[in-house]
Amino acid sequence: MKSLPDILKELNQLDETPRLEAKSCRNAVGKSFYETVCAFANEPSLGGGMIILGVSRAVEDMFAAYEVTGVDDPDKILTDIASGCASLFNCRIRPQIEVVEHDGKTVVLIEIPEASTANKPVFHKAQGLPQGARRRIGSSDQRCDEDDLQVLFAERGGESYDLTPIPSASTLDFDEDAIAHYRNLLAKAGSDGEMLSWDDEELLQSINAVREHEGKWCPTLLGLLLFGKRAAHRRELPMVRIDYIRVPGKTWVEDPEERYIKSYDMRGPVLRLIDRALATVVDDLPKGFELTEGSVQAKTPSLPAKALREAIVNAVMHRSYRVDSPIQIIRYSNRIEIINTGFSLKNEDRWLKPGSEHRNKNLAAIFHETNTAETKGTGISYMRKKMIETGFSPPTFESNRAENRFSSEFFLHHFLSEEGLDWLAQIDTSLSEGQKYALIAVRESQRVDNRTLRQLTGNDIFAASSDLRKLCDVQILEKKGAGSATYYLKGEHFPPKIQSEVGGLAAKVGGLAPEVGGLDAGKEKADLAELSEDLQRSISHLGKRAGNETIPVIIALCHEQDLRAAQIASYLGRKDVRHLTRTFLRPLIESGRLTYTFPKEENHPRQAYRTPHS
Repeated sequence: MKSLPDILKELNQLDETPRLEAKSCRNAVGKSFYETVCAFANEPSLGGGMIILGVSRAVEDMFAAYEVTGVDDPDKILTDIASGCASLFNCRIRPQIEVVEHDGKTVVLIEIPEASTANKPVFHKAQGLPQGARRRIGSSDQRCDEDDLQVLFAERGGESYDLTPIPSASTLDFDEDAIAHYRNLLAKAGSDGEMLSWDDEELLQSINAVREHEGKWCPTLLGLLLFGKRAAHRRELPMVRIDYIRVPGKTWVEDPEERYIKSYDMRGPVLRLIDRALATVVDDLPKGFELTEGSVQAKTPSLPAKALREAIVNAVMHRSYRVDSPIQIIRYSNRIEIINTGFSLKNEDRWLKPGSEHRNKNLAAIFHETNTAETKGTGISYMRKKMIETGFSPPTFESNRAENRFSSEFFLHHFLSEEGLDWLAQIDTSLSEGQKYALIAVRESQRVDNRTLRQLTGNDIFAASSDLRKLCDVQILEKKGAGSATYYLKGEHFPPKIQSEVGGLAAKVGGLAPEVGGLDAGKEKADLAELSEDLQRSISHLGKRAGNETIPVIIALCHEQDLRAAQIASYLGRKDVRHLTRTFLRPLIESGRLTYTFPKEENHPRQAYRTPHS
């Protein structure tokens, strides 16, 4: 069990987390306490969680600020907890309890174990199912719905929703070409010969594409998804389609007259629908893009097709087919968003770990057997890997339980591009890598949260929280919401688009320098004292509008160390990094007098310049 000082430190840095809940409970525990107990016991693979009693949050503080208030009668509270955990639920829960003293006040620490699969779902006996069951989603305790119960019962071998019979359909609604396509995919994936030797009727029965219902064989939801004709989809599953929407600009346009430039509705057997949707997206990408899996070219970076395809596959495979809403692929000017109904059944903390929790486990099995989807439970890791390999920022993902949706987002450019770094250079300070990503995320998507920043940077939750807090302290960002629903928008001192618009911005946020930074390995603000005396003299002799005499100084600077464009500009006292790059750095690259540190990726986020050794 963690010590109380460590727990308080975690609360004040991160607020409540998926495995940590704080409650005041001075005199008694109530309904919310047992809801948290139930949620910790139920949540798959969370390993339970800790409840700390006798700690309260200062509501007026912008960020988490917890203080020890103590409990008045710990003996009574311990007795109540032991009795309640033993009698209120459908199975006995055995918490581990520890009482500690802090500054003369009593605090109670309760470790709740995860229930065994045989005992899930855990629920309040007085309320029954599903009302009495809870899951731990983020830092909140959520009432279970049918999808949640399916996950909890699945560990006992419960039946998946995709096996629901569709009595109004028949096998005449199956497309023979779609069945043949499925056979071809099985053969390519190396399926055993016996399965391929079966006739269509045997094959359909073996994968539960048809089931016996009221004395006759009829298609299941799975069967119609895989093999249903387009007419059958329109009749039986009208909202099971993929909509591709082209939106002007970076934000959704509410005006119905200008909502999109064009839109395509796609429906049909899902194994073919995925490739059709991908082809539609590819055809509409900017001309500079090539969706191939070859090496990244210097001036035409390739958005990895396999990563985008995996996102579409995940949307089809994991969406909730109980909800009548199509999958949306929205193409903005700077990014692609893929949205499907159905929040992630897999807790966010385990997205990068192997293992899956499926709404549609039979559909998922088909996708894996045909190599349509990646190895079970590795889709998000695969997409991140492919994007990073080609020099792009990793995609970001959001699971919204309140709106019952899941979304993935792919930017169509290098996130920390030279243009983006030039924009950030308006702030007269050294930003950490995480702070740079946070600011550009808000510029591109209007908002950022801790989860998104962690996905973009790979930093842990503590580092992301620190970066966001410091940007709020100087009003570059503004915090909204609380707890797991916290997000950040542009603050009063958020950098404008053009340098000339900045005015006194540097002076306004000058205090950021000692407060921010320290996490970035490469500072952009230069220290002339680090250079040789000869080089310092050469720089001092340059005028503000120096011409060709600047070239040998740049070459000398890059001979001593690898430097980014913003660092070179800082040494030379230049504010316009873009002008420096266009006038001096690119011509020196083209003449071979300078080289890139990443020669195959001109727009690499960590691109720097060096003088080749003669």
